Amino acid sequence: MSSSQLLVALDRASSVPLQQQLCDQISGSVRTGRLRPGDPVPPSRELAHQLRVSRTVVTRAYELLRANGVLTSRRGSGTRVSDVLVDTPPPAQRAATRAHLWPEPPLPTDAGSPLWKPWEPAPMHRPDGTYDFRHGTPALASFPVTRWRQSLTEAVSRADAVALGYGPAEGSPSLRAQISALLRRSRALDAPREHTVVTSGATQAMDILVRLLVGPDDVVIIEDPSHTVLRQIFGYSRAAVVPVAVDEEGLRVDEIDSQVRAHGLDPARVRLIYVTPSHQFPTGFIMSERRRRALLRWAREHAATVLEDDYHNEFTFAEERLPSLAADPQDADVVYVGSFSKTLFPSLRIGYAVLPPHLVRPFLGVKWITDRLTPTLTQEALAEFISSGAYARHIGRMDRLYRQRRARLLEALYEHFGAGVRISGTAAGLHVLVTLGGAPDADEAAIVRAAAARDVRIYPASGYFVTRSPAEPTFLIGYAALPTARITEGVALLAAAVREVTAR
Repeated sequence: MSSSQLLVALDRASSVPLQQQLCDQISGSVRTGRLRPGDPVPPSRELAHQLRVSRTVVTRAYELLRANGVLTSRRGSGTRVSDVLVDTPPPAQRAATRAHLWPEPPLPTDAGSPLWKPWEPAPMHRPDGTYDFRHGTPALASFPVTRWRQSLTEAVSRADAVALGYGPAEGSPSLRAQISALLRRSRALDAPREHTVVTSGATQAMDILVRLLVGPDDVVIIEDPSHTVLRQIFGYSRAAVVPVAVDEEGLRVDEIDSQVRAHGLDPARVRLIYVTPSHQFPTGFIMSERRRRALLRWAREHAATVLEDDYHNEFTFAEERLPSLAADPQDADVVYVGSFSKTLFPSLRIGYAVLPPHLVRPFLGVKWITDRLTPTLTQEALAEFISSGAYARHIGRMDRLYRQRRARLLEALYEHFGAGVRISGTAAGLHVLVTLGGAPDADEAAIVRAAAARDVRIYPASGYFVTRSPAEPTFLIGYAALPTARITEGVALLAAAVREVTAR
């Protein structure tokens, strides 16, 4: 298991020793069922690296936990939760009415509205040697292809007539069990297998939810700024879509009512609220505890469903890591959506949704009539990849690699642009939002063209903003796929391009 997959937050200002805090949190995770008998815990070296503490702190905490019977160690299998512990029963689920199933074709959108205008960077010729700061692309060159091939081979060798036929719409039982275990450890989310549905990427999960939950005259709330693909998915629904601004604390919940009314709509008709609380796209802001409570309270009072897109949950660089919204929904309906596109590779096309109990059957009804199933053998291969520990090792390697590349990018940006550059989103994810405050009169498109002439590809952020574009040149810069040396060279070339444009 990777160090990034155990939710621990140490309070360095507390009088309680760090090793005792660590003991208490692991014991608490066992009591609440987030860690269960047989679950692995990270190696002491990796957990110490994650928590930025001495390895001695972790080893002593593990020794205390072993002495108290919470943990056990066996040669060849690492340190795990003791098998003699009694499994904690899942919490009782609240009763709720079943949503109606409306399998109808989507309606066309208003193509003249800027809300729905497709916006992506213009295609460019990409010769070998291009410095492509594309966001959303992991370090594919570092993916363990050989180990993944073993998982595929294992899945095919075990396949029988049942495995080669139409599988269940909800997905492979073994993969759903692995996803549930991952979320329990890393996001403090008790996601029972029966509430977890495998989808063809996170996008399919969102599409199904829109079909399921909203009808004519209903309202969907999205973040502003937000991803254009997401806006188009919601735009093809029968609902009105209302953008609400975000700031450093996340979605401005107190503005939902006024923004809905400003569009001539009734806040009581809000059915779905889309948020990216762990790493807002594209700003990278992390939703504060205060805003999380306010959002869940608003959703509960208005009988709206919160759609939590946790697209970068595995890669968090802040010292304190907040659990998912769905981990403590406070009696609101929260649907948690995730994907393996950024952790493994995009063409895998496997995502998942964790649903409130009353939405499971309607969700499966829509999924069954739209695609029957996500490819079964690939799911079985992914389940084997996770259960063998290969997934955890890969995440651990990528976490270290991305930290190095992120640090190099930030250093290079400050080195070349100085105090004039503003950067957000450094605490998580695989990209940052960069505003060139020192070049307020420079045109984004001109900078893109000047950079392209130097074989540097960057991505303007203005198209992600619905109501108010940035006043200064702002770019979404991804760093995951570029080695540190290429990041250094690419930022230097970008700086030269900006100087050229501003000199004009």
